[in-house]
Amino acid sequence: MIYAGPELDKNPANYTALSPVSILKRVERVHPERLAQVHGDIRRTWGEVAERCRRLASALTGRGIGAGDTVALIAPNIPESLECALGLPLLGAVLNANNVRLDAKTLAYILNHGEARVLLVDTEFGPLAREALALSGRSMLVVDIEDSQGPGGERIGDLTYEALLAEGDPATPYTLPEDEWDALALNYTSGTTGNPKGVVYSHRGAWTNAVNNVVTWEMPHHPVYLWTLPLFHCNGWCFPWTITLLAGTHVFLRSPHAEGIYQAFADHGVTHLCGAPIIMSMIAQAPQDQRRPFEQQVKMMTAAAPPPASVIAAMEAMGISITHVYGLTEVYGPAVVCAEKPEWSSLNAEQRASLKARQGVAYELEEDVLVLDPDTSKPVPWDGTTQGEVAFRGNIVMKGYLKQPEVTAKAFRDGWFWSGDLAVQHPDGYIDIRDRSKDIIISGGENISSIEVENALYSHPAVSLVAVVAMPDEKWGEVPCAFVELHPGQSASEDELIAHARKSLAGFQRPKKILFETLPKTSTGKIRKNELRQRLKT
Repeated sequence: MIYAGPELDKNPANYTALSPVSILKRVERVHPERLAQVHGDIRRTWGEVAERCRRLASALTGRGIGAGDTVALIAPNIPESLECALGLPLLGAVLNANNVRLDAKTLAYILNHGEARVLLVDTEFGPLAREALALSGRSMLVVDIEDSQGPGGERIGDLTYEALLAEGDPATPYTLPEDEWDALALNYTSGTTGNPKGVVYSHRGAWTNAVNNVVTWEMPHHPVYLWTLPLFHCNGWCFPWTITLLAGTHVFLRSPHAEGIYQAFADHGVTHLCGAPIIMSMIAQAPQDQRRPFEQQVKMMTAAAPPPASVIAAMEAMGISITHVYGLTEVYGPAVVCAEKPEWSSLNAEQRASLKARQGVAYELEEDVLVLDPDTSKPVPWDGTTQGEVAFRGNIVMKGYLKQPEVTAKAFRDGWFWSGDLAVQHPDGYIDIRDRSKDIIISGGENISSIEVENALYSHPAVSLVAVVAMPDEKWGEVPCAFVELHPGQSASEDELIAHARKSLAGFQRPKKILFETLPKTSTGKIRKNELRQRLKT
């Protein structure tokens, strides 16, 4: 073979690891003067942000943290969260950004399972972190983040974030990973049964999806991006690196609300944002006294349950175009996009919204996404009727589940990652989700395990059987609804059961409606959840 000689081998001049590290290095070199962060009164350039990221890497290195060490984070959308995403790869550490709405028990499990050596925590969540640390029994460096836009709170750590940065060297070099397959981030699923699973991302995968976001969304240089999507959710769908790659401006909103969104549109010229359908509803249904006029066109990417056609129409009428995407934690967030075709523009609003509500086709840099027959691993007919399971293949797929080889092997089968989501594929190749085999309810962008809700209700002495399914909701996309069968001679009211669920479930997890009736069952005694879901749609 003539193309196998030593003169054609890889060398440092023609082969380097794909990594977000390169993204930060370039933006500091090319655009140090451009605005990078907007948060309250904070205005930082890319030169300043890069220096802070290098200080962070250097300071943690000085405290014995290195390649492969897990650094946990409990914080909302604030500049420090972005700096962790950009800075930790410089020393090869693995970022474990956690949902701030988790309970202490779950966080304790995550800290132990991920073997965290450092915990950075916003002071608002100090009491939660203290409880989680106590439950974990794990000793680690704890760093308090004091956000000027936050409500404050008690310090529980060894030092503050700013004090940690002061220990670092701003001249810390940019170091690529030894292997682009090295771990970059650790993200935990919501846990459909038992404890959540730790999904491991690679430098290569994160870089690929960051670049893919640019292509998929046709993003120009220097976008102004509003953080309404949680930075802890699939590492913000890789947008920390996407916006940095384009030398854009990150505008932070600690907690999304209509007034703050409109203010960002008007005062900062926001051009892009991501979020669940609830954010769309928040914008479209905002009272007039919370609105501000804005002149620029805005692009919004949304995932989870398909947004109602009326909401899409309302958003487009005010100059906000909607891109609907689909994905999972295991595929770096979105990996399927409802790619809009030029001919759709001639359709009426209802027809266009119906097409845009489908999940769509594979990202440009994802190798393939198909609906497969789970028994044969063959593609189902593209008839829009035959159901199968959504399967992914390509560089935007996780490394695997941490410390769970059997579960990983089950998810990776016949050269595909099997999502567990049931769908059809239309004649044009667009995927349309029809059910979730894992019974996950996606409410306001948060995953809710129906099993967890069922277990909470089962603990009430009057409950004999319970089935929790998704109920359509105009505001949240979908919410949990519980069908309950009581023990003979027992009684319980809807309010009583919801109050009981409050003892073990977060607010967003609690059922919003409880219906008392005899549950439909199969011949083997399994509850017919499909029938219950259909009942809620009629």
